[in-house]
Amino acid sequence: MKDLTIDYALRATWQAVIKMYNEEARNYGLTMAIGFTLLSIDPKKGTPSTALGPKMGMEATSLSRILKSIEEKGYIQRKPNPKDGRGVLIHLTALGLEKRKDSKDVVLRFNEVVREHVSDDDLLGFFKTADIINRLILDKKVYIKTTAN
Repeated sequence: MKDLTIDYALRATWQAVIKMYNEEARNYGLTMAIGFTLLSIDPKKGTPSTALGPKMGMEATSLSRILKSIEEKGYIQRKPNPKDGRGVLIHLTALGLEKRKDSKDVVLRFNEVVREHVSDDDLLGFFKTADIINRLILDKKVYIKTTAN
């Protein structure tokens, strides 16, 4: 346990989750990235394209490639934003809603299985730890820049 770093545990676990999701997503003709994108789009009102990247924590270029791909597959359509003439809303098509449901079911199944094997107290500790790590990073308390003299 002494040699295991927090960074390694986070990275190794997240890589295993990505691999698991991608393997399962293939059964639906999807990838994890596409499923995550579909889950990030409001199924009723659509989502402004400019809000999608920050919501997902993705760079604009990566998101643009995914949006182009899922638009070509018929999962989304772009419509002018009635509240902002310059903006575009991303809406799910009927097929996109179906694929979104598949993605949601996969995520819920993962959560269900983990909850069956992890106690409520341990899960609460995990979420508290993740919250603390995120706060330390957001508050820039990990690496403090010093001014050079």
